[in-house]
This record gives sequence, C-alpha cells and structure tokens, in this order.
Amino acid sequence: MNDTKLTASELVAAYATGELSPVEATQNALRAIEERDGDINAFCLVDADGALEQAKASEVRWRDGNPIGWLDGVPASIKDMFLTQGWPTLRGSRCIDPDQPWDVDSPVTARLRENGLVLLGKTTTPELAWKGVTDNTLTGITRNPVDPSTTAGGSSGGSAAAVAAGMGELSVGTDGGGSIRIPASFCGIVGLKPTHGRIPLFPASPFGPLSHAGPMARSVDDTALLLDVLAMPDYRDPAALAPPVSTYREAVRRDVRGLIAAYSPTLGYVDVDPEVAEIVKSAVRSLGDAGLHIEEADPGFADPKPAFDILWSTGAAKWLDTFPAGSETKVDPGLRKVWEFGKTFSASDYLGANAERAALGILMGEFHTRYDVLITPTLPIPAFEAGHEVPPGSGLSGWPDWTPFTYPFNMTQQPAISVPAGRTSSGLPVGLQIVGPRHSDDLVLAVAKLLEEVRPWP
Repeated sequence: MNDTKLTASELVAAYATGELSPVEATQNALRAIEERDGDINAFCLVDADGALEQAKASEVRWRDGNPIGWLDGVPASIKDMFLTQGWPTLRGSRCIDPDQPWDVDSPVTARLRENGLVLLGKTTTPELAWKGVTDNTLTGITRNPVDPSTTAGGSSGGSAAAVAAGMGELSVGTDGGGSIRIPASFCGIVGLKPTHGRIPLFPASPFGPLSHAGPMARSVDDTALLLDVLAMPDYRDPAALAPPVSTYREAVRRDVRGLIAAYSPTLGYVDVDPEVAEIVKSAVRSLGDAGLHIEEADPGFADPKPAFDILWSTGAAKWLDTFPAGSETKVDPGLRKVWEFGKTFSASDYLGANAERAALGILMGEFHTRYDVLITPTLPIPAFEAGHEVPPGSGLSGWPDWTPFTYPFNMTQQPAISVPAGRTSSGLPVGLQIVGPRHSDDLVLAVAKLLEEVRPWP
C-alpha cells in the first residue's frame, strides 16, 4: 500500500485496523525522500535509522492497543529553526558551529516526541528564516514539488515542499511575516499560523511579537490534529497561552454556516494578479453558496510595511549581533543588508513601530466585532522562478513587497490559515487566507474545513 498520498488521519486509521504499520509508512516516506529530494532539496538532515527505530516502537504500541497519541507513528519533519536533541540546529547559516552539544529539545520537538510522531529529519530554511523564499549558501535552493523550476516559498519552504511531495505527512514551520502561509500557498498545502503564544517557543525569537510556530499538512483535519499536539504550554515561554479548553480535532467540524465573513480582495491597497484574483473570488463564491454569509469589505488600514520593516530588521540585527566576529562576510548578502538596516533604528523607533502594531491589533479587534472572519488571497502572485528573492523583472525591492496579505497579521498576532483554492492555467497552486480574531484558532480551522469540503483539493 503506497501511503505517501494518504493524510495523517488516514494513516492512523490504517494503523488501527492493521492495514498499514508505522514502519511501512516510514519506509515509504524515506523512499519518497530518496527519490524526490534530490530535485526538491526540502531536507537539510535525514535520520533514516532513527526514524525507523521510532516507527518500530510505534508499531509495538499500535499492536498492543496502546498508541500514545492521535498521531502516533505518523512520519513528520521539523524546520531547522527548532532545537532538536541529537541533531544540529544550524538555521541555514554557515556562522553556527555544528560541533557543539545539541542536548535540548524545543517545546515543539518535545511535544512531537511525547505524542509518538516519527521524526524523519529537519527541513531547509533561508538563513535565520529571514525571507519569503528558501535558499541559503549552506544548503542551496529549495524548489516547488509542483514545478521544480519555481520557488517553494519560505521561510518554511522545506517543510511545505516535503509535505506536498509526500515526504512525510506533517511538518512544523515558523511564521514571522508569512513564513508558513507563503510556502503553503505556493506548494498547495494547508498552513496555519495560530494565535501568538498558542504554540510555545524556546529559545525566544529575536523577532519577538511577530514570531509564531504552526502546523503544515495536506488537509485541514491533519492541521487540527497537529495543533492539538503542539498547543500545550511550556514554562520556557512566558508568552505561552493556557491549554485549549477543547480539542481542535473536534472544533474543526463546527458548523459555520450563517457566520459573517468579510472578503477583501486587495486589503484596499494590493495589486493582485488577475488569475489569482479570479481563483480566490471563485472559492469565496463557493463558501457563500455553502452557507457562509459573505460581504465584501476592507479592514480599513494602510499598508503597515514601514512599521513591520522596523520590527523585522531590528530583530535580525539583535540576533546577528550575537554572531562571531567576521560573520558579516559569511551571512546571506540580503540578510546582511537587513542587519545593517536594523542598526539604524533607535529604541524610540522600535517602540513607535510596536505602538503601530498594537494600534493595528485594536483596529482588527473592532473589525471582528462586525465580521467573524476575514478572507483574502494568501499571496497576490503564484510561485515564481526559484533562486530569487523577488520575481525576476518585477522591480520589487524585497520579499515583503510581494507578501502584503501575510505580514499584517503577524503584527496583530491573529490566527491565519492558507488553504488551497485552485490552480492557475499553468498548474500552480493558489492559496486563500482566512483570518480570525485572536484566540479563534478553532473558528479559522472550521471555515477552512468548509472550504476544503466545497473545493476538494486532490
């Protein structure tokens, strides 16, 4: 049985009946990595022996009727931004020494192990996850499984590419400006940035209030199941939220018909590719036909990019200032520019940008007193040529210029999910973004599930 096209939920159902074992599923995932990753470059580390040992232990638990979680034995990967005991965490950088003790698990890694998931390896990231595509001088270019001539997006591009290519059913990424939703949209998978603090982080990210971790999967159900695993507090993150009062695997089936959704095709200021715009518009019509009450409405804010740039660049500068002397010549040239830019700002500049972030959050809080969710395109463009930070010939200066739908909702810390909405005439995936009020991760998942039901994604 070839399980690389199965969802995690389907895998676990097969484990329960004995139709498939975790060892077989892991072997199939490892085979997919061997066959496909040479072209895609989604993994920077694969631990086949370790994965098979974990799978064998899971197989025994299933045989004895004692699985330790809803995802026990499911092959998964983890972005190389999370500390992982026994594996180096290089974060795509040649400035981090791999020859040091790696004896700590991040909260994300610890929760995956505690729930019996099989860790295949670590996925690629641009250096320090600084941009919206995935390439670096350490591991090279990560490509889109749908069309390897195009980018997988970033910064969780390795995770999205791995899931889309059947190289494991699940992955966990980070998102400071769209880094889960961007590659999810480009690669045609589901990617959730939950409410800030819903998934604990350790060590604390230098990008501070912008930083989130989140699940990436091929279905909304799987995304909800993985969020159940990850959404537990950890004392090492003082911003971590209390445990959820109910499970996301149940909340995802909530009936959302009759709720009011604001559909903003442009946020009032974004130029969107006409084909992308039409695909998203058609998906929104399908949601309306299914019973969601749709009203076209913009939230009413101007592009917050200037404030985002200050928050992003100062975080990068603070992190890079801790690097060894001489790192200036080793880091990604684009990241070095961000580093230098961040050093130009004062504490007053940072506090001013943070105040703008808070004001944006208040505005969106008021908006959600009138609308249950906000729907937008995830991105204004489909995937472009791999190896470039911006589409060649576009004249854009940096990755935030083509991600205007994602980074505002890092600033507001709201839950936001990208769900496949359709394909362009050339076959490239297009994502639809659903944004909810803070702490409404369950609602965002339920609306995403409705879209998945009315617009099934192969």
